[in-house]
Order: sequence, then C-alpha cells, then structure tokens
Amino acid sequence: MYEKKLGHTTSVKRNSGMAQAHRRREQSTAAFVSRKDTNSSVLPQKPATDFGRLGYLLSKTKLRTPLSWIRHMGLRPADIFFGSYPRSGSTWTRFVLYEILTGREASFEAVNSTLRGVQRLSHGIPLLPGGGRLVGSHEQYRGKYRRALYLVRDGRDVLLSEYAYLTSLGLYRKDFDQFVAGFVGARGKVNGFGPWQRHANSWLDSPIAGTTSFLLVQYEALRRNPESSFQRICDFLGIRVNLDTIQRALTSNSISQMREKERRTPQLPSGKDTFVRSGSVEGWRGKLNQSQIELFEQHAGSVLTRLGYPLFNASQEAIAVRS
Repeated sequence: MYEKKLGHTTSVKRNSGMAQAHRRREQSTAAFVSRKDTNSSVLPQKPATDFGRLGYLLSKTKLRTPLSWIRHMGLRPADIFFGSYPRSGSTWTRFVLYEILTGREASFEAVNSTLRGVQRLSHGIPLLPGGGRLVGSHEQYRGKYRRALYLVRDGRDVLLSEYAYLTSLGLYRKDFDQFVAGFVGARGKVNGFGPWQRHANSWLDSPIAGTTSFLLVQYEALRRNPESSFQRICDFLGIRVNLDTIQRALTSNSISQMREKERRTPQLPSGKDTFVRSGSVEGWRGKLNQSQIELFEQHAGSVLTRLGYPLFNASQEAIAVRS
C-alpha cells in the first residue's frame, strides 16, 4: 500500500499525448453512458424535500464557492483538519476518535456536536493540545489546511456507498451508469466535491504533503490493523493514549454497535435505509460490471495505482499468467 512520503515530485507528468487520450476517454464515455446495460438500474428512491433537493442541486454549481468561504471563517492556528471524500469511513473513524479523546461513549449527537465539520461555524469543541479542534472537511485541499490528516478509501468502494446514500435520500435520480461517469468527472457531477481522483490528488499534491504536518491514512489499513493505525493518528494529533483505551473505543464502535446506535437515533429520514453501511473492503468486486470498472479505471486508475490499490485489469492479467 501507499507508504512513501508524498510531495510535488509524485504528481503525474503530463505528455504530448494527453489531448489524444482525452478524446479517447470522451468517446468511450459517450458510448458508455448511452448504452442500456442490464446490470444498470436506479435504486428505489425516497422522496427528498424540495429544500433538500434544491440544496443538493445548488451544491454542484458555482454558488457553493462563497458559502464554502464563509464556512471556513473562524478557524484557529491549533486546529487540525480531518479531510476525506464523502463515504470514505470518516463517520466510524470520528466515533472511535471521540471515545479516545473524551473517554465518553460515542453517539451521533455527541460526535456531531463535538467533532464538527467546516460546515458548522462553531467548528466543534477544543480537545487537542493548544486548544485545537479536529475539524472535518470533505472539501478538496485548501491553503487554510495547514495541518491535516487525510483519510482515503478505494474509490470503487466509495462509488458504491455514495450512490446508495444519495439515492436513499432521493437526491440522485439518474441510473448507475450515469453516476459512475459523473463520479469520475467523465460527464456531469454527482456532488459538489469534484471527481474522486481530483479530490485525492488535491491532498496528495498539497504543500503539506510529505511533511510532518500531513498524515495519510488509508481506510483499509484502519480496518486491517485498527490498533496500530489509530495509534498513528493519535501520535499525529499529539495525544498520549494507551492500547487499552484504543481497544475499548474500537469494541464500542464495531459495525454492529454503530448500527445499534443508529437504530436508536435514525440518521436518514426514511427510517428504513441506514447511514451506517457494511464498511466493506473491496466490496466493489462482484458489484461493478466490466464496463463500469473500465470507465472508472480509465479516469482514476493512475490515482488508484498511486495509492497502491490494484487495478482490476492488471489483477486479471496476473491471474491469467499464474494459471
């Protein structure tokens, strides 16, 4: 997986064949979106309120720029930012960190009122050394993020989770093929945070990447080695913590425990769908068809590779060689 330090030298070099490659992507995208695939369907939708639907649509326009500027007012030098693309595992991570930082049981109300995101102008309660706050952000990297950890997850899993979330709210009303195209920026937009690969690159190529002011955390590592991964996060935050504290927080916030907490405090208006999903690793295998995988990797494959995630076609070729 991706371990080495990052800096500007890691950015992908552009060459003279970029324009031709771009034309090929556009042609394949047009064919992909127009084709009616039997595996592509629209999930059952719940009606969104007019206000919620309007807010979602406006979030994908330039009108969100001044709002985003306002949301970043009132920040402090000691604040540390917790960046991530939506549906990358930030809710679970925040629940575990809340219990580590406060020693209290995490609930949706407690976590959301304490570890706030930039969309909340109060920006949460200072729990870090020097009166700093852990401020969540789904935005691409901004110059105000002078010290930050960035949580990244395989974009193909993020794709599935974001689609399920937006359709459960009735916000996204097109089919899945079109969602895939919008998610990687091939055609249209699915949210206001930009294509997944552009979001990741904005953080990986940021001025703080490769310095002691930046910590890259992979969701898959958190799931695979949670104790050591959360220890790294705590060290970065300047928090002294013992292993027992981390283990208690993890036990209290397993997927089953998180679902029980949501059962007591439903997070989606329908009351049937759940905000907390399976949190799977490589759940995209067997759920995305060949065409969807090819489109995703055509646009975001270089970032997947940069982060150490195997490409599907490369994996298939390796299996064929071994057999």
